[in-house]
This record gives sequence, C-alpha cells and structure tokens, in this order.
Amino acid sequence: MSAAEQKHPYHLVDPSPWPFVGSMAAFFTFGGAVAAMHEMTWGIYVAALGGAGILLTMFMWWRDVIREAEFQGHHTKVVQLGLRYGMALFIASEVMFFSAFFWAFFDASLFATASEQVGRAAAVGNQWPPKGIEVFDAWDLPFLNTLILLTSGATVTWAHHALREGDRKGMLQGLALTIFLGLCFTALQVVEYAEAPFSFRALLEDGKLTQGGIYPSVFFMATGFHGFHVIVGTIFLIVCFFRGLAGHFKPEHHFGFEAAAWYWHFVDVVWIFLFFVIYLWGSAGAPIAVH
Repeated sequence: MSAAEQKHPYHLVDPSPWPFVGSMAAFFTFGGAVAAMHEMTWGIYVAALGGAGILLTMFMWWRDVIREAEFQGHHTKVVQLGLRYGMALFIASEVMFFSAFFWAFFDASLFATASEQVGRAAAVGNQWPPKGIEVFDAWDLPFLNTLILLTSGATVTWAHHALREGDRKGMLQGLALTIFLGLCFTALQVVEYAEAPFSFRALLEDGKLTQGGIYPSVFFMATGFHGFHVIVGTIFLIVCFFRGLAGHFKPEHHFGFEAAAWYWHFVDVVWIFLFFVIYLWGSAGAPIAVH
C-alpha cells in the first residue's frame, strides 16, 4: 500500500503527536494560571511548563507543515486552495473577536435601554468619555503609529510583489522594513501605555472612585489585543524572512508568505478602525442625552 501511486491531489497527513501535546500544554497553562490567580505558588510553574509546551508545539508542528510544503511536495493547488479558505475563515473569526470590543464601546457611549439609560449616564457623568477620564491626543502617538502601520502595509505588499516577480532581494528588503516598522509600532505602544493617564484599576481619590470603568476597560482590551496581534504578525514575518533567506518560497508557490501578508493587512485594517473610533471619535467628548 505504501508503494501505491496516489491518484488524487489531496494531502492525507501522517499521524502527528502535536495536536495532543498542544491540547495538554494548553490545559496545564490554563490550570496553572488559575491556580496562580488563587495565590497557589505552584501554579506559576505549571503555567510556565504549559507555555513552554505550547511554544514547542508551535515550532514542531509548523516545522512539519513547512517540510510538507517545501520538500515533500504535498501542497498541491487543491491543498493550497483549502489552506486559503482556512486562513480566510480564521481572519473572519478574528473580525468577530474585535467586533465585540467595538460593540461594547458603541453600546457604552451611545446606546442604553429605557430602563437603564439614566443609571448608565450617571455612571459616566452624563458625558463620553466618562467624567474624570483624560484621553489621549489622537494626533500625537496614535497618529504616528497609524502612519507606521500603514507604511508597513505598503512594504509587505512590496515584498509580496517582489516575490511574485522572482526578485528575492526585493522580497527580503520589503520584509525587513515591515518587521522593523512592526517593532517600532510595538515600542511606541509600550510608551503610550506607560504614559496612559487612566488605568484598568479604579483609584480612590478624595473619597471617590476614579479612573477605572468602561472606557479604560474597552481601550486596553481593544488596543492591547491588537498589540498582541501585531507581535504575532511580526513573529510570522520574521519566520518568513528567515525562510526566504533559506531559499523557501517560489513565485508560484508561497502560501506561507501570502498568509502572513493577509494577517498583516488585517492588523492594519483593525488599527484604522481603532484609531478613528477609540482615539479620534471616542475622544470627542460627545454628551449622552438622558430622557
């Protein structure tokens, strides 16, 4: 049977230990984190062990996929089509993930049911952003980060077009610039967080709770998860860069690079929405009407 010629274009993968190892590593990471939150000393060690297992799974599983694509010839056109559908569905799920944060922001700032409208308006001081919240200047660091991320979208497109034209040097240059810009974005995001005039935690000042609440929660959750996606995308591109140095990717066969470019453009688009909604429109101070 092993010597029989395959008569179809689909890839029937070999048995792999990594799905099981990855699921167990995730279980230990979650369990250890919960234990650590309950002040159990051993929890942090279990979580760290699980995290190491997740990283190992990611490295080994992707190594196997790269081997299947580059050296074993399993990624036929039909298989590549399936991979594209899978990546498109993954990005769609990410869109829904971020939609939840935008929905929370709009719900808190604009909408309230008849039964709770007055109470909600009072909780935010009858205005948005809430009373006591000093927001960022959208045209300072946020605008600079927007320019950086939009430029990185152009450089990754340059790299993609260079690869399709067989220009490996141009591809590597475009990738290197995109990675550099991604690191710059992350560094500026760290600076912004360090200088944030509000925080998750409610602070007691003059007998009143300030700072915490819906605005800081949505701001840090939305921009924080976006920052995490930028870090993941940057790692994705770094892997593609070293694969390019190793001679991987061909003009007609480079789905790994294409998936990285798709992901990076998704990160760009999400940031544009974040900039206009959270930073620009969200800092306008539009009052909430109480009827």
